[in-house]
Order: sequence, then C-alpha cells, then structure tokens
Amino acid sequence: MSIKATRTGIVLRPDPTRVLFRPFDMGNSSRLLKIIARVSSMTDEEAERKLNEVIREFGSRHYKLERFLLKRFEQIKPHLLTDEPITQERQLLLGAYFTMEYSLESAALFNPSMVWHPDQSNVPPGFKRFILSLRATGEGHISSITFRMGYIDEESKIILRKPSRYVTSPEVVTTHLFNRQQFERKLYELRLSNQIADQLLSGIGDEFYLQELEERIKRMLSQYRHHAEYETIAGGILALARSNYELDFDDDQSLDERCIFPTSPNETNGIEDARFVQFTDDNGEAIYYATYTAYNGRVTFPQLLETKDFTHFSVSTLNGAEVQNKGMGLFPRKINGKYAMLSRQDGENIYLMYSDDLYFWHTKELIVKPTYHWEYVQLGNCGSPLETEAGWLVLSHGVGPMRKYAIGVFLLDLNDPSKVIGRLKEPLLSPDENEREGYVPNVVYSCGGLINNNDLIIPYAMSDYASSFATVNLKDLLAELTGRQESVEVVITNEEKEG
Repeated sequence: MSIKATRTGIVLRPDPTRVLFRPFDMGNSSRLLKIIARVSSMTDEEAERKLNEVIREFGSRHYKLERFLLKRFEQIKPHLLTDEPITQERQLLLGAYFTMEYSLESAALFNPSMVWHPDQSNVPPGFKRFILSLRATGEGHISSITFRMGYIDEESKIILRKPSRYVTSPEVVTTHLFNRQQFERKLYELRLSNQIADQLLSGIGDEFYLQELEERIKRMLSQYRHHAEYETIAGGILALARSNYELDFDDDQSLDERCIFPTSPNETNGIEDARFVQFTDDNGEAIYYATYTAYNGRVTFPQLLETKDFTHFSVSTLNGAEVQNKGMGLFPRKINGKYAMLSRQDGENIYLMYSDDLYFWHTKELIVKPTYHWEYVQLGNCGSPLETEAGWLVLSHGVGPMRKYAIGVFLLDLNDPSKVIGRLKEPLLSPDENEREGYVPNVVYSCGGLINNNDLIIPYAMSDYASSFATVNLKDLLAELTGRQESVEVVITNEEKEG
C-alpha cells in the first residue's frame, strides 16, 4: 500500500503589508551629521508640521512607533555637536529620519514548524490551540522568524487566526548574565582559548554582563594598540558574547505581532528554518526549544532558541566538534539520560547525536543514508522526531533529479533511535503543479509537524514561497512502516491531555 498525504488546501502567502520599523543606517558618519544639521535647521513650526505628517502617515501602521523613534534618537544622540536641550518633538523627528519600514515577508513565507500552544485555556470544546512558526523573507533576502496561531479540532480540521497587521521585533535584554566557565568552554571549542584570551578576561568574575566584558576588552586593547593578534582574539570573544543573548516582547502583544529579527553578528544575513519542539525536562516541566541556522552572509552557524511562553527568549550558540551544517532536530525528551538530536553534518546523510550538555555536541552516528531514487542527492530531517507507541516518527526530506524536494518518513526505535525499524520507499508528499513554482522551484519542505489524535499534521513550504498543511492517517502510516496491519496507538502526553 502506498501512503500519501492529503492536502488541506489552506495556503499562507507572504503579505507585504506586514511591516516593522528598523534602524535606517547611512553607513557614513558624514551623511548622518549632514542630516542632523538639516533637521536642526528647521524652525519649530516646520519640525512640528513634519512630525505630525509622519505620525499621521505611519502611526497606524505600527505598535508604539513613538517609543521606537525616541529610542533611535538616543542611538544617534552621541553625534550631536552640543548638549543643548532638544524638545521631544524634535527628538521624535530626528528618530524618524533614521528609521525605516521593513516588509519582513514581502518575498516569502515558508518552512513552517508547528507546536502546541503553552496556553490551552478558553479553547472551544474539542479544539487545541497551536503555534506555527515560519521563515519570513524580505528585502535583501534577510530571513526572520514570525508566528501564526490557530486551532485544530478532533477531526484535524485546521482553523488559522487572521494575524494582526502590526509586527514588532523584541527588545534585546541588556542584563543577560554569562557563566564564565561555560563561556570559556565555548571559547575553547572555537579555538579562541589562549594566553591572550586569558589576559583579556582577567578580572572578570564567575558571572558577568556583556557591558563588563566590553569595557574590560576596551581597556586592554588600549594598552595593545596595533597588535593584530589581540584585536583578532578580542573580536572573536565579543562576537561569541553578542551571539548569546536574550529577547523580550511586550506581554500585551499578540503572538502573531512578534517577529524575531536578526540581532547578533552570526545572524546579519538571516535567521533560517527554526525547528520548534516542546521538550519535557527531567522534572516534567515543558520548555520550547528551536534549533535554527544563523547566517552572516558567508558562514552558517547552528544555534538554539529557548522559551517557556513565547514572550521571553534566550538565544545560544551551539558548540562542539559535531555542530556542523544545517537541519538539526532535537528529540522532545532525553533518551537514556541524554539529550538526543538528529543532524546532517555531511550535507547528505542523517546522523544521531547524544550529549550530556544541551549546548555542546561531540559525537555522531550515521543512521540513515539516501536509498531511494527520490533522495539520491541528499537526505535530511524535517523537524524533531514525534513519539508514538511504535517508535520515533521522523519526517524527512529527500532531493532527487532536477533538485526536486519531497517529504518522506521513517521510524526509529523508542529506546535506541539508532535502529531504523521502518521507512517508506515512496514520499508522502511531492510538489504538484500548484506548488512547484516559486523562489526555489520544485520544493516541498517542513520544519516540524504534530500528531493530533489519529492524524499526522504536516505544515509544509511550497517552493520557498508560501506554506500549506497536509494530513496523514497515523494508524495507516504506522502499519505501513512496521509491516503490521493491526491498530497502533499514539502515545498521548500529559500536555496533550490537558489541551
């Protein structure tokens, strides 16, 4: 029997009206000074009239625009030539001249990942609330993470909530506290640990803030001017520190108004393909992790998002000899006392990794190779494994002739995921005529699905442009994978029961 996914017909297309404000940087300090001088030359009446025009034209398009404009003024304030007091109206106007709108999903809205919402209160009977994360791509092909919310009923009917038109990026937390021992371990993994690093970090306590580190390195570099090695090591230390940070959204913002935009040096060209998973810790507490790819325009870096409520996020670098390539998918719980992850270090095979520390990965084991015609070019996972009574269900992507991407599935042993106990010979989902045109043609791709009662829900991207959903009967799928025709039930977690 050939198992195929059933398309829902739901399509999420990129919406260019969803804009957020971003700093408008000249990249040229002389231009910045000229603009400040021109605005300063305006009369009070001219400045007030221009500010009113800006607020009238842009105020309804954004969430707390004036707060952002004042923040931008504070960022350019050091360039002012005097300490002469400036009215708030002129501060807002100066901030507006150095602010721009950015349409975060003007080019694409794709590579979705799906998890149950942490809040299942006030949900209609028979429904569950879910969160859909998506890769949004806009001007300059810069990718960020955006969110949608929706409901699924007992029959796996999907209802998406229409998103707000407002979109806002979070505040970067300035009080992120670093653990020195862990930080030095990450420096060692990056081959930045030496006598110069020790000297630059001398005087830093067991725990420290980024500002302390920046001030310490600034003082040290002032003593070793024109020493290229000191500057190189200092640059690496600061880049590592700035790539481990925290983010805060306002509590009163709807989830679909939140956008995680590139922040760190590793992410200057995008945050790509977040694979969210609801992870159950040893104490039974649920926490959401997402492995994702940071891209700086030259090199990709696997990184980790962490949140309990989708309001406060921690961002961490992943380190270790086996943190390579893209496509990492964390298991939703520890296995035999260790964290477990699927990965694709060599770009074409699927590996299994274990670690005692979530942030450091040193071992890997090859478990699945490209075997069938539709995956001869490469094979990778499509998100985190899903737990069933029969085993770990893993969505995969395979690339075949003409770089055509398809979605398949295989099954791993619950206690020893290195054992493949079932695998479909044909894909569940391949791009049809309505899905094969886009930024990257002939692609269907997912970053993680869900199990709802007796259905596997697969959110998927269509040719790196838009997104949709498909469903598969879980009992039929597991029977095909295991070779058993009798009923196979799904493990229902406590979270699912509460939902």
